[in-house]
Amino acid sequence: MSDISIRVVGAAGRITLTRPKALNAVTYPMVTAIAAALKTWESDSAVTRVIIDAEGEKAFSAGGDIAELYETGKRGDYAFGQTFWRDEYRMNAALRSYSKPIVSFLQGFTMGGGMGVGCHGSHRIVGATSQIAMPECGIGLVPDVGGSMILANAPGASGAYLGLTGARLNAADAIYAGFADTYISDDKWPALIEALEAGAELGALSAASSTAPEGQLGAHQAEIDAVFGAASLPDLVARLEASDTAFAAFALKAVTRNSPLAMAATLTMMQQLKGCRDIRDALKLEYRFTSRAMEHGDFLEGIRAAIIDKDRSPRWKHSIAQLDPQMIDAMLAPLDGAELTFS
Repeated sequence: MSDISIRVVGAAGRITLTRPKALNAVTYPMVTAIAAALKTWESDSAVTRVIIDAEGEKAFSAGGDIAELYETGKRGDYAFGQTFWRDEYRMNAALRSYSKPIVSFLQGFTMGGGMGVGCHGSHRIVGATSQIAMPECGIGLVPDVGGSMILANAPGASGAYLGLTGARLNAADAIYAGFADTYISDDKWPALIEALEAGAELGALSAASSTAPEGQLGAHQAEIDAVFGAASLPDLVARLEASDTAFAAFALKAVTRNSPLAMAATLTMMQQLKGCRDIRDALKLEYRFTSRAMEHGDFLEGIRAAIIDKDRSPRWKHSIAQLDPQMIDAMLAPLDGAELTFS
């Protein structure tokens, strides 16, 4: 498969995303290929660890490939999107619960679906170029691929801040928020990968680590908690509007740009998932929203404005002030006979 390289090298099962011109966007065949490889290697005693990386300097993966999702959704075919998300989420769960170490090397952009591939393993490596984000609210989705669980367990209300604004995290901030574990200078990665393929102990990662350049998230934690700890989206926006700080101005601009329905649902998810340690619970909740997002949410309009027409002027179905709380409940309600399962 030209979009992904899956092979065994020495002691390592190797997964390399090979779509650098498309910023390694994750397609449905890539999802199924990763899932199949993980299943095969789990029972292969010769494979003692899995290493995931990607070609190109700009991105580990900037997200999921949403072109086919948009095309099918516009035709009124919601089944493909539901199948894509269902199988992607099962793959995310398999990564999180894998019985063998998984080491991922996350250069450049790691966002959305790319985060779901790279940020659930046991050893998540970031470097100087790393930028991690969950910008789904900007296209009418909620933070998914298990990202809702990571966000909900981030310090204080920083998960709500990151989920609603889509703010990008450098290496230090990614570690602070729980998306990564270790900072290693990018120039050391090739030799480390070769050593791990040859069977080197995973302690080699710690030995090669250093302190990441300073982040910003912790410095704003008190202000984040004061604003993004709000119980509702209108209250949160009112708190931002009442603040005169540069940080609040940045956050307000982001929040007023994104889908009100997606942001309100994200805020509810952050509250429900606080303390959640089982990714399957988070993925089930995410799937309730995403499986409805084309027909009942803002997903298709979000993609049109951001990717298709690129006018950056989405016409959301709801305003922040007039969003009915019952709509949020409906988007996150159980799916009768269609709940996400992990058989």
